[in-house]
Amino acid sequence: MKALLYTKPFELESVDFPKPEIKENEVLIQVKACGICGSDVHGYTGTTGRRIPPVIMGHEASGVIIEKGLKVDKWQLGDHVTFDSTISCGSCYFCERNQINLCSNRKVLGVSCDEYKQDGAMAEYVAVPQNILYALPEGLAFEKAALVEPLSVAVHAINQTPVKNGDTCVVIGAGMIGMMVIQSLQHFGHKNIISVDMDEERLDLALKLGAVAAFNPAKQNVSEEIFKLTDGLGTDVVFDAVGINATFNMGIDCLKKGGAACLIGNYAPKVEMPLQAIVTREISIYGTYISSGEYPKCLEMIVGGAIDVDTLISAVVPLSDGAEWFKRLHDKEPGLIKVILTP
Repeated sequence: MKALLYTKPFELESVDFPKPEIKENEVLIQVKACGICGSDVHGYTGTTGRRIPPVIMGHEASGVIIEKGLKVDKWQLGDHVTFDSTISCGSCYFCERNQINLCSNRKVLGVSCDEYKQDGAMAEYVAVPQNILYALPEGLAFEKAALVEPLSVAVHAINQTPVKNGDTCVVIGAGMIGMMVIQSLQHFGHKNIISVDMDEERLDLALKLGAVAAFNPAKQNVSEEIFKLTDGLGTDVVFDAVGINATFNMGIDCLKKGGAACLIGNYAPKVEMPLQAIVTREISIYGTYISSGEYPKCLEMIVGGAIDVDTLISAVVPLSDGAEWFKRLHDKEPGLIKVILTP
């Protein structure tokens, strides 16, 4: 099969690769669409320790079942499906409590680290266990279905955070996840949404997708502007979709007393924490990791038009051109948000 193989930092090659062999509880999927995630682009630099070459990346995908193992009883050949980015065991302490994202034996498609290696979906075929599959609604395009994974990350983050009707929410980072958080908040009835990013084009898009205000920290003192908008109180909730020292501390600075910060992005492995401010203002901090059963709701949101996925898909390109598009994404080419590869 053809695959896009990550061979060393900043190097991807279109190669012939052995077709995966399925186990008795697995299906073989002919991949029809696979998104390039921001974490893939970050991993492509060789700095994260989560993409150790050689590995086939890719965890935002959809396709058609073309083979199934002997114990696969819930799926048929020809079914159109998507799948969770996390391969969960289904039997550990966390899986039994429906916390599949915290599975003790989890693997993540397209990730290669010290604990494990799991090739992903930037290839003609990928093998996955039947317990992480989700059927696509009739008529849903494969390219749109590939965006259910990032949407599920946003919805899970909102579910993890105590957001109430009438709350003001600040979303830091207007990339794919940030845009999904904005649209999902609006869909769930939260209208006071503020977007923060250093890209003016993305801020304009955030306003079109549901934000009521947008600030650029390179041009404005974000916390001052937010306190002005909130009668000097500060925002109720912050969603940090970046995850570096500057965005973490900006988020804390924006919060009112008793507010909550939801940490989605983890671009940096560590940040400095303003402990006294958090303690004396009773700030709550919530970590959120990928998703845990939100796929059906997210597929419903995409099909129903609650999420404008068309605006977020910047390009649909052949898998063989993947290396070029990784570079363009890494170079932060204007206008690029989500690039979909088609094997």
